[in-house]
Amino acid sequence: MLHPVRVPLIATDRLTKRYPGVTALDGVTLALDGGIVGLVGANGAGKSTLLKVLLGLVRATSGRAAVLGLDTATHGSEVRQRVGYMPEHDCLPPDVGAADFVTHMARMSGLPASAARERSAETLRHVGLYEERYRPIGGYSTGMRQRVKLAQALVHDPSLLLLDEPTAGLDPAGREEMLALVHRIGSEFGIAIVMASHLLGEVERICDHLVAIDAGRLIRSAPLTQFTALTHVLTIEVEEGADRLAEALGRIGRTAHQEGRLVLVDLDGPPPYDLVRDLVVELGLPLARIEQGRHQLEDLFRTVEDPGLAPDLAPDVAQEAPR
Repeated sequence: MLHPVRVPLIATDRLTKRYPGVTALDGVTLALDGGIVGLVGANGAGKSTLLKVLLGLVRATSGRAAVLGLDTATHGSEVRQRVGYMPEHDCLPPDVGAADFVTHMARMSGLPASAARERSAETLRHVGLYEERYRPIGGYSTGMRQRVKLAQALVHDPSLLLLDEPTAGLDPAGREEMLALVHRIGSEFGIAIVMASHLLGEVERICDHLVAIDAGRLIRSAPLTQFTALTHVLTIEVEEGADRLAEALGRIGRTAHQEGRLVLVDLDGPPPYDLVRDLVVELGLPLARIEQGRHQLEDLFRTVEDPGLAPDLAPDVAQEAPR
């Protein structure tokens, strides 16, 4: 019996995009299969270009990209009918109400007039703009305008959402609300999401897979848990006497060094919690915490500048896509 071949939601093969004097994407190969994916990188890393290539709005210089099994270079219009896109930059008409604008975008996606109006009202209610839907967009706050952009991306019930810096320009409370909304769309509605952001903390909070790019190159694509896995270092914090604890560990053959109030112990096996506890008691030290360290997402980008750092977070593009 023949089994159907699984087609990734998003797949790229040696995808390259060059502009005069600039390489925006440099041989990016990846496969993604849904969930909430964080696309991270500094401003200018190539995130927006990648999203536009996936939408068929920008043609790659070489390589290929497919979304929902459709080649974006030859079936861009079909891709855009099934994908919602929230651009980073503001592109909203100031003299039109959100209800009319989102209804128009629904019509552009192929919905009949009555269905477009119903979907517009429903979507604006979901993003928290139902009461304000008839006001001209020009009088909206930045947070409300971001919600309009999200609504127009959602209104045609897409299979995939591409969000480009959805929290741009928002204050801390607005960022929290937007992230909660994006997480609910992905987790409760089951819509696959790719969220581009230069803020690692945002990605770490709501995403379950991460794609990291730097200067157009793919650094790594993997589940978020692999980026924040346990390190091979035990961190001990004492309010005083860190130097004495480090010396005591060294005398019994443990590799340890002090960093202020912290003592970092290299691990070559299970964490020696009992040993450390006994030494702390013996030395009479005030123990604040003891825990096995975890990698931070920032460590990944530091390895680009210095590959000797965090070797188990070194670039690896051959990761399996999330299922």
